[in-house]
Parts: sequence; structure tokens; C-alpha cells
Amino acid sequence: MRNARVWARMLGLQKAVVERVDFHEDQDTLVASVRPARGYRRRCGICGCRCPGYDQGAGRRRWRALDLGTLMAYVEADAPRVNCPDHGIVVAAVPWARHHAGHTLGFDQQVAWLATTCAKTAVTQLMRIAWRTVGAVISRVWADTQRQVDLLDGLTRIGIDEISYRKGHKYLTVVVDHDTGRLVWAGPGADKNALAAFFTRLGPDRCVRITHISSDAAGWIREAVAQHCPQAIRCADAFHVVAWATDALDELRRAAWNHARGAARGTSRANNRNHRPTGDTKALEHARWALWKNPEDLTERRHEQISWIAKTHPALYRGWALKEGLRTVFAIAYRSPTEAIEALDRWISWARRCRLAPFVKLARSITRDRDAIIAAITHRLSNALIESTNTKIRLIIRRGFGFRTPTAIIALAMLSLGGHRPSLPA
Repeated sequence: MRNARVWARMLGLQKAVVERVDFHEDQDTLVASVRPARGYRRRCGICGCRCPGYDQGAGRRRWRALDLGTLMAYVEADAPRVNCPDHGIVVAAVPWARHHAGHTLGFDQQVAWLATTCAKTAVTQLMRIAWRTVGAVISRVWADTQRQVDLLDGLTRIGIDEISYRKGHKYLTVVVDHDTGRLVWAGPGADKNALAAFFTRLGPDRCVRITHISSDAAGWIREAVAQHCPQAIRCADAFHVVAWATDALDELRRAAWNHARGAARGTSRANNRNHRPTGDTKALEHARWALWKNPEDLTERRHEQISWIAKTHPALYRGWALKEGLRTVFAIAYRSPTEAIEALDRWISWARRCRLAPFVKLARSITRDRDAIIAAITHRLSNALIESTNTKIRLIIRRGFGFRTPTAIIALAMLSLGGHRPSLPA
């Protein structure tokens, strides 16, 4: 037909011949009848190899193309089947769309770019598709990207963490590269088997090249690393270690609060019925913010609460001092790792004899992971990068108003944070 090249360019078709263009005014649609160019016929839809023809298939088929102004555009062509020696009888490949896709390559590319940039409502309304379709598109685009690039090549220092993507203990295990700052792998689950899937894909040859691994002190991470990368130096994240101390301090505060509450209520069941927190009970309840915050961030009122705790609850104040002492250990690490290691050993000795059960237990946990904590201090490696990545993944989840399955969110997170973001077509 005349102007066939113009129509092919407008529809984003390559290696295809436009035979006819029909405009359906009642439906506001444009349908272009096309055929693959001579050198791209009778190819397997999976591997792309030339194959003998099998039959004409189920007839003509349509693919959604990018809109032309206000018109919805479609590409229509025959869908014959070929007999591939490796994959059997499959639909022949077409140069303008992926196998098993109902959209052209340009359409997929634009949807993927929008999904990494815009919110769910904007993508669905602009492209006039369902959100479920967006998930299928980004999965296809990410699968193609995986075949073109290897994000696991050249890894030496990595960070490992888990993130919840849905209520009901639905987690993802994520791995980032400390040298490039990119997300290199994500998989469903947060256990030893989930992390083993990453090391299996990495392969034994590349596992031995891993020199440093930062993570929290979760047992499943420690076991998986010891099994697959025993030569790697494991660095326990300082933020999580201080978080343990904060949890131990909060356990002390709740015990003091329960003791004060029981003393205020007395033993009479009648008094327990309509009792409201007063006195020490109310003060301890409100003091948790003062106990959690760093001293330099406390207001004058919070300083007064700490002073009140020092006078009335010496055990709780001693726990607060232990928490701040552990935080100081990691603050010193930026100035002098040697001093920080000495301070850590002094803190462990102090915690062992503090006669506060939560901190005695914490001292045992820190002693168990002492080598990993010292490695984090010496090599100055933390999970700050991966926590930043987790925050961005949470934003992706929020932008999509949640995901039912991990497949789409993994694909979208990898496209957004893996260093290979999709570009707009043409």
C-alpha cells in the first residue's frame, strides 16, 4: 500500500510490512494489517530459530499498539505455528511483539517506563489498561532485561535484608551491591531457603569472590552465609545492634510500668474495674519517647523525665545508660576503630554484671556476634544502603496500592532500582 513506511513508523513497527490500514469510526479504533518481513518469518516464538511450518494456527490475531492521538491502535496479522526441534509446536514469532504478549514492544516499553515513574491510577488511565495488565507487562520487560544483562556479575561486597510487602508475614529477601549501590536480586520469602536461591543463582565460582556481606544478625542469614560463602567477612549492622539495646530498654520500662500499675491498683477487684493510669504509671508510659531518643535530640521536658527516672527508677536509668553506652561505641568507630573495639569489650563486661535480665541476655547475643560487629566497625560497612533501598521499595508498593503476589513487585523493583530502567520508545 502507499505510505506503508509512514504507517510502520507511526505504529513503531520494525521488520514488518504494512498491507492495509482500516479505521473503525464507531469504535474509534485503527487496525493495521501487517506481515513480518521476509527474513523474519517461520521463526520459533521462544528461541527465534528458523523452523519448518506446521499449520496456519487459530487465524488472525491482534496486538495493542501505542495510541495515535485519541485513537486506540491495533496491529493485526496471521498467527501460524511452526515445529521447533527444541520447543515443539509453537506460535511463530513476530518482530513487533514478545511471545505470548498481547501488546507491541513499544506499548510494553512505555507502560514499563510509566510504572517506574507514575502511580497506579495514572498508568491505568493514560494507557487505558487494567492494573493487572501492568503487572504482566513489567514482568515481560524485566524477563527480557535479565536475558540481556547479568546483574550478579562482579559482585564482591553485598548487603542482605528482608522487607515486608504485604500483611500476613509476606516478605521479600533483597540483595544490594555496596560498590554500585544497585539492587541486584530480590526473591520471595525471608528464610534460609530464600537466601540459598540467591547463592544458587550466583553459582559457586562467583560465591568465592564475595569478600564482605553486611546484614543484621538474623540466624537464617548467618547460616546461609556460612554454608555458601564461608570465606566472606560478615558485618553485623550497627543500627540493628543498637535497636536490640532499645528493645531491651523498652522491656525494662514495661516491667517497671506493670509494677507501678499493679501497686496503684492494689489487690481489690473493684478498684481494678475503672482504674486509670496515674502517678508513676502515667509518667512511665510517657517517658518511653525520652528513653528512645538520643540525648542530643531531647527537649527540656524530656531531660526532666530522664532526671525523674534516675531518681525514682535506678534500674531503668541504668538500662538507659547501657543503651547510650552501646550507641557511643559505634559513634567512636568513625573516629577510631581500635578505641571502639576496646569500648565494646568494656560494654560487654558492664552488661554481664548489670543484674538486668534483658541486658544480660543482650550481652550474650553481642558476644555471639562479636566478630561480625568488629568487622562492621573495622571495614565501616553497614546496612544503610539496603535500608534506603527498602524505603524505595516501600514507596513502589505504596504507589501501586499493594501487590497480591511478589512477582510483579520484584520485577518493578528490579527495573526501578537495578540500574536498567526502561526508556520511552523511540
